[in-house]
Amino acid sequence: MVNVRMQNDIKLPMDNRRNYKHAIDGLIRVYSEEGVRKLFSGASTATSRAVFMTIGQLSFYDQVKIILTAGAIATSLTQPLDVIKTRSMNAAPGEFKSLWAIILYTAKMGPMGFFKGYVPAFVRLAPQTILTFVFLEQLRLNFGILPVQSLNK
Repeated sequence: MVNVRMQNDIKLPMDNRRNYKHAIDGLIRVYSEEGVRKLFSGASTATSRAVFMTIGQLSFYDQVKIILTAGAIATSLTQPLDVIKTRSMNAAPGEFKSLWAIILYTAKMGPMGFFKGYVPAFVRLAPQTILTFVFLEQLRLNFGILPVQSLNK
C-alpha cells in the first residue's frame, strides 16, 4: 500500500502529497496517522489478484503452451482486481466507504475502466511468466516430471 502511494504521490497536487521519505517512514506514518487497519487496505484484492494470477498462469500454460498467451490470460484475469487494489490503496481517508464503492466508481468509467494500465501490466507480467515456465520446463526435464499432455497418452 505504501509502495502504491509512493508511486502515485507525484500525480497529486503539492498540498495533497504524502511525501514519505522511504517505505519504513510510510509504514510508520500510516500506522500513526491512519491506524493499523489502513495498512491492510487493498489486502483482500491483492490476495484475490494473486489467486487469479496463479490460475491464469498455471491452468492455461499446459493447455496453450504459448507463453505470451498465458501471460495475456493472467494479465486479463488480474487487471480488474489490480485497478481496484490500486484505487483502494491510494484512496484518501474517507474517499470510499467500501470496496463496493470503489467497484461502482470504476464501473462508471465503462468496462475499460477495469483494464486501466493493461499494457504496462502485460509488459511486466509477460517476462515473469516466460521465466517461470522456462524454469518449470527445465525442472520437468531434469527431474523426470511429465507434462500433463504426456500423462494422457
